[in-house]
Amino acid sequence: MEKIVKDVGDIQSRLIDHRPVLQGEIRFFIREFEEKRAFRECRLLENLNKMTSDTNEHDLPRCTESMHEKLCDLMIICILYVDVCVQNTHLQVCAERRKQNWEEFLKEQSRLKEEVDEEHAKAVGRLSAQYNDMKKDLAKYSSF
Repeated sequence: MEKIVKDVGDIQSRLIDHRPVLQGEIRFFIREFEEKRAFRECRLLENLNKMTSDTNEHDLPRCTESMHEKLCDLMIICILYVDVCVQNTHLQVCAERRKQNWEEFLKEQSRLKEEVDEEHAKAVGRLSAQYNDMKKDLAKYSSF
């Protein structure tokens, strides 16, 4: 019975206890990354860290400052553009209003011209009739 328990213990340790296998894998992993690659990944990570800190310390403030300057300029340009658009719209409305007023003025002038022409024609007619009457009267008095 002892032998059976010992054999079962050996089988169990081989099947369930993975420490020797894991230790071998860990040693291989460490040897692969530390010895063969000569800390290449560490240097790469250090370079990336340095590049990131340089970017944060120097480039980011400069870019932020430039962005604020350009953003202010852009906002001014947008405000001016909107103002110009509003002015252009206002000018177009004013031009249309002046055009309508001019057309109304021309119609009114045309109407007034017709009235004056009619009055002139009537006055010419009255004066012609009056002068004709005067000629007749003069002819009557001159024949005596």
